[in-house]
Amino acid sequence: MNSEKRKLLLEEYKNRHPEMGVISYRCITTDESFLGISKDTRADFNSTNAKLSTNFHPNKRLLQLWNQYGPEGFELSVIKVLKYDNPADNHTSELEKLRQECFEENKNATALWR
Repeated sequence: MNSEKRKLLLEEYKNRHPEMGVISYRCITTDESFLGISKDTRADFNSTNAKLSTNFHPNKRLLQLWNQYGPEGFELSVIKVLKYDNPADNHTSELEKLRQECFEENKNATALWR
């Protein structure tokens, strides 16, 4: 890859606008929900699925359900999307507020990462 192409790809990556929001893993059988904030929903679903599939996720209850019911036993969704302008800004506090709203709407939900 030549240096100009590499610079162009790097610039495109820096300026990408990934979907940010609150992601949910809901066990269909038990109706338990696990919520997490995400700065890139697609990448975080891939990462979390990989951790669950290799028994390496820190949330033991989620891991137990995943092992019992498998990926097909879960509904994965983005339940709130953060609208933002600059992807380089830190949006953590805004994402945490969105997740808190989701916890208030679903009292039985727990944190994805614990």
